[in-house]
Amino acid sequence: MGVRVSTDDSLLDVDLIHRWLSEDAYWSLGRSRAAVQESLRYSVNVGAYDADEQVGFLRLVTDRATFAWICDVYVDPSARGRAVGKALMEEADRLLASYGVTRALLATADAHGLYAQYGFVPLADDGRWMVRTYEPAPQ
Repeated sequence: MGVRVSTDDSLLDVDLIHRWLSEDAYWSLGRSRAAVQESLRYSVNVGAYDADEQVGFLRLVTDRATFAWICDVYVDPSARGRAVGKALMEEADRLLASYGVTRALLATADAHGLYAQYGFVPLADDGRWMVRTYEPAPQ
């Protein structure tokens, strides 16, 4: 039986997600459990499960109408190579289409091939996009 995905937040293993993100994910090393908990609260969360064990995670930050940011995509090392990332992206793609979102962004250092399968292309530097990075608030 293959991996199954769900948006049921009650199935999420928050301790596991925190460990993945704070200890292994290059983009979120050191993220506090409180920050993980709060980010889950305000996102559409997609968990990937093999039997009852969580093996992957993806978070959508979206207004559910026009825009989405796909982030915190993580597959447990023991489940890599088993199409878990594809299952997560297929669910994200389905959700965003159902919302009518017309623009979605994501950032990756190493999974361009996966995201290209879902229509993502490198962002053109046309001078319109800007970014600001904030320092985290003291805890």
